Amino acid sequence: MRDGAELLTDVYVPATRSLGTVLIRTPYGLGGVIAQLTAGFFASHGYRVVNQGCRGTSGSGGDLDPFSQEKADGADAVVWLRRQPWFDGRFALWGASYLGHAAWAVMADPPSELVAAVVAISGHDAHWGAHGAGAFSLEEVVGLMDALGHLEVGAIRQVARAATSSRRLRPAYEDLPLVKAQDTLFAGSPMPYADWLLASDPEHPVWRHMRLGQALDRVTVPVLLQAGWQDRFPAQMIEQHDRLQQRGVEVGLTIGPWTHIEAATTGAAAVMTEALDWLAEHLAGVGGQQRPGRVRIFVTGAREWRNLEAWPPPTSERVFHLQSGGGLDDTPPPSGTGPTTFTYDPSDPTPAVGGRVINPAIGGHRDNRRLEDRADVVTFTSPPLTDPLDVLGNPVVEVVHETDNPYADLFVRVCEVRRSGRSINVSDGFVRLGPGNANGTITLQLDALAHRFTTGNRLRLQISGGAHPRYARNLGTDRAPATSTDLAPSARKIFHGDGGSSRLRLPCSY
Repeated sequence: MRDGAELLTDVYVPATRSLGTVLIRTPYGLGGVIAQLTAGFFASHGYRVVNQGCRGTSGSGGDLDPFSQEKADGADAVVWLRRQPWFDGRFALWGASYLGHAAWAVMADPPSELVAAVVAISGHDAHWGAHGAGAFSLEEVVGLMDALGHLEVGAIRQVARAATSSRRLRPAYEDLPLVKAQDTLFAGSPMPYADWLLASDPEHPVWRHMRLGQALDRVTVPVLLQAGWQDRFPAQMIEQHDRLQQRGVEVGLTIGPWTHIEAATTGAAAVMTEALDWLAEHLAGVGGQQRPGRVRIFVTGAREWRNLEAWPPPTSERVFHLQSGGGLDDTPPPSGTGPTTFTYDPSDPTPAVGGRVINPAIGGHRDNRRLEDRADVVTFTSPPLTDPLDVLGNPVVEVVHETDNPYADLFVRVCEVRRSGRSINVSDGFVRLGPGNANGTITLQLDALAHRFTTGNRLRLQISGGAHPRYARNLGTDRAPATSTDLAPSARKIFHGDGGSSRLRLPCSY
């Protein structure tokens, strides 16, 4: 590297003539199962693979500063690659999760030798991951820092650590002020938890080398993007697709039914087969066009793949109105009905259940019934559907909302209620409010989805004041949530009928 640090790098040479060079940059070890399933996999299919351990990991020199060093080190890796006698002047990038961020870091200043890239379950903007929702992604960042601070334990033990994280990491979620965790859970750790927590402004210098949106403005080579509906990153990956497509870059987008971990387990065959097809076409130059459509999505509920030319596809809007007494149907509520009320208390914050988080022990589709039994969660449920309902795109919720304390959050979720009574989450939305925007009609765009609601099941809209620790609780005051311990509750009203009409707007395909 330019500062003299040496990064350990394995070069896999295929037994047959090389089809081309693939560069992978990883913090997860140069040996073991991850290396076998990535670098070893591509080498076994005819590619020369350069598998490099990121700075401060895998025996490489220097210290790990997560995400921030990958632009400079990635550029230096390409300089080293150019000097190798076996390099033929063309290479592709591959990366998933952290490795995908490392790939975007190389594309932030695309080298002339780059001819293709495959990025899976990964974002390009670390600030978005930490603060993009408007509240600190407490559970995600604490879990990430805990994992990256213990890389030496190996991949299998990392999964075991993740399974016990809710118990081990609970003090960091519950204790106030939040910054305290730097001196407790992360005492003696080089992980920059407090730096990330305190740097809420995207222009803060902390994020300078971790926001890689310039890659989306500069890269011109074909890029394949692979996401999961219940992964952490589909919103960022849809943005990546849209921005590249708008510039005329050849881009493919696949979104499967996976969580973050499932993309590497149950989804691995589909993900890696697609990657091989992309590399064959754009690096090796063998075979014709492999993808039947630019966009390939899995429709959950229907359990089927669909090939599309664009995302989202053409749809028609269907509107469901919130009713007094917890109903949800196509007709506006009658006049004379009062609001639905609840109180959010930050001393007993509404917990997060399932959803788009990385931790396999707590994320994905979950039964929400226990959550919905809480007094600080209100629900609105439709009659049983008489026909299947396919929703493809971003639901929008308009909540006519009133609070006696403007320092408040809204968490809104669409669930499918099965005939058994299980209430399964399919799409979420979150907003942090404040003086000037806490009262009135609050519009939330929920997570994109492709889902069929089955005949006989019911739609449910769930509304609460938070989802802790997925989003750090709103303390209910004007003081900084990272450094304050003061708490104040908020009494809420959701109007339907007199005072305004709250509604759910669904993009439906018929």
